[in-house]
Amino acid sequence: MKIGLMGGSFDPVHTGHLIAAKQTVKQHGLDRVIMIPAAQAPQKFPATTTAAHHRIAMLRAAIEGIADFEVSDFEVSQGGASYTIDTVHHFHDRFPHDQLFWIMGSDKVGSLDRWRSIEALAQLVDFIYLERPGYLSSPQPTTPSLKLHRCDGNCPDISSTQLRDRLRHGQPVEDLVPPPVVVYIGQNKLYQ
Repeated sequence: MKIGLMGGSFDPVHTGHLIAAKQTVKQHGLDRVIMIPAAQAPQKFPATTTAAHHRIAMLRAAIEGIADFEVSDFEVSQGGASYTIDTVHHFHDRFPHDQLFWIMGSDKVGSLDRWRSIEALAQLVDFIYLERPGYLSSPQPTTPSLKLHRCDGNCPDISSTQLRDRLRHGQPVEDLVPPPVVVYIGQNKLYQ
C-alpha cells in the first residue's frame, strides 16, 4: 500500500491542504492519506495559536466523507516540537510493509538538507512536493539519497496565517475553508 503523510500546523486547515492531498492521491496512486497536526512545528516557534483539540476537530470536519483520508493525533500526543523523523519512524513501525510518502509544498524542498536526521529519513520515506505560489524555483537539496517526486499542479495561494488575519478582522473565508470548518470556527469563536 502507498501511504501519504501530511504534517503541518493546520491552524486552520484550508482548501489548499485538501487540494494538495487529493492531487497527490490522483497523480501518485496513494491508497491512503494521513494528516498529522503538529504539537509544535520546530520552524514555527513560538507555539501555534490554536489548541490542538480544535485543530484536530477542524481537520476531522474537513475530511469527513473523503474516502481513505484520516487524521492522526500522534504528534499532538507526543507534545513538544514535532520532528518528521520521529513521526515517520512511528508510521514505519505501524506500516512496515507499506511505502511511505511525505507530502509537502515546494517551499520546504530547499530546506530538506537541514531537517533532523535527513539521511535516515530519506531511507524511510519518499517526498512528494507541490508547487506553491512564490516558490516555483526551490533550490534542490544535496542529500543524494532523497527521493523527490513532483506533483503537477499548483497549490492555491492560501496560507493559514492569512486566514487567521482575515478571521480576526471579520472578513469572509467561505471560499478558502471547507464549510464544516467555517461552522466549527464560528461555533467555537476561534481566531477572534
